[in-house]
Amino acid sequence: MTLPRIVVVGGGAGGLELVTRLGRKFGKRKRAEIVLVDRNSTHIWKPLLHEVATGALDSGLDEISYQGHARANGYRFQLGTLCDLDRETRTLTLAPVFDDDGEEVLPSRTLAYDELVMAVGSVSNDFGTPGVGEHCHFLDSPQQAEAFRKAMLNAFLRYNAPRETPSRMRVGIVGAGATGVELAAELHGASQMLNSYGLTTLDSEHLEVHLIEAAPKVLPALPDRISRAVHAELERLGVGVHVGTRVTQVEPHAILTADGERIETDLSVWAAGIKAPAFLSTLGLSTEPNHRLKVTETLQSVDDEHIFAFGDCASCPQQDGSVVPPRAQAAHQQAARLYRNLAARLEDRSLKPFVFRDRGSLISLAHFDAIGSLMRGASARSLFVEGHLAKFFYASLYRMHQRAIHGALKTGLMVVVDGLNRFIKPRLKLH
Repeated sequence: MTLPRIVVVGGGAGGLELVTRLGRKFGKRKRAEIVLVDRNSTHIWKPLLHEVATGALDSGLDEISYQGHARANGYRFQLGTLCDLDRETRTLTLAPVFDDDGEEVLPSRTLAYDELVMAVGSVSNDFGTPGVGEHCHFLDSPQQAEAFRKAMLNAFLRYNAPRETPSRMRVGIVGAGATGVELAAELHGASQMLNSYGLTTLDSEHLEVHLIEAAPKVLPALPDRISRAVHAELERLGVGVHVGTRVTQVEPHAILTADGERIETDLSVWAAGIKAPAFLSTLGLSTEPNHRLKVTETLQSVDDEHIFAFGDCASCPQQDGSVVPPRAQAAHQQAARLYRNLAARLEDRSLKPFVFRDRGSLISLAHFDAIGSLMRGASARSLFVEGHLAKFFYASLYRMHQRAIHGALKTGLMVVVDGLNRFIKPRLKLH
């Protein structure tokens, strides 16, 4: 008897949590074949990429090997990039895999499925702004975060040469959402660390960070109280906050705005807006203009009941007429609902709709502060938190993700190891 095959494309936070639960429940018990497809061989939690970008987090220590994790949790891993989909035969095609020298490692392959789940996440949206692709760093992947970290270290080193007047290193960050805000704070923390280790003569007083946001406030998707508190803390750190400012062009060493301002930069980062990967609009499925797949409340494609999508790449309606926001907590909740719906699918039971429940928002400002709100159950009344309590809750988000993919025991051991590493290793990745 052939086992039903569930293929999940995308090993981000939601995708990895989903295949882990499916593998443990159905893969290990030989009730279904679970397959994960991803273009990378390792996973790292995307909300931590701003820490990878500054060296506050060593991706080599925190990344997870899909192959090793698959063996331990009852699913199979396929390295590759989805390039075509045949809904009639229920097969997908993976593009060839090449090494750094252009040599083919894996040929193009086809993979059959009974149920297909798209969990490919999102990428930054440059809105067609001239110069962004050529002159800005992005933080959509560990590779991009590492590229920024190396560029940042080189920029600091350039300012080590003796100068007649004090130098200021200038960084421009476009987009004051969570990524932009947290990166701005992490840069100030990184400059202090790099100075203390003697890697650069510059400290935070000689770091000039500009945070540029087209909306009238930072963190435009979050409540005003959080936005105001974060804005004040950023200015206390010395970050130049430019709200209501639209970027019209990016040059090699400058960001140009609609009001004629020219912001000189040594490094430019684009963190404004997101969209789903463009290839989703080439698969013959209904998508939004930002390439997000249109799904029903049960997370099934509006075109095909055997194709599901969730997370940032899916446009899921809610009963109040809104669409589920592209946030990490939404992907986590959707992964849980989709696990139950796929289980119901295998057992020939009816599927249930997904209902998003906002648990609040937390923003980390490096080691300086953390600010956010926690929702008080169904009443939707929020509890404002900051300082050590907010830092604790923020750190717990990552531990919850680790618990979902590793289990409680292994996560507890990781907490101990991370604590030891804080004493054994430098606080910042310096190489």
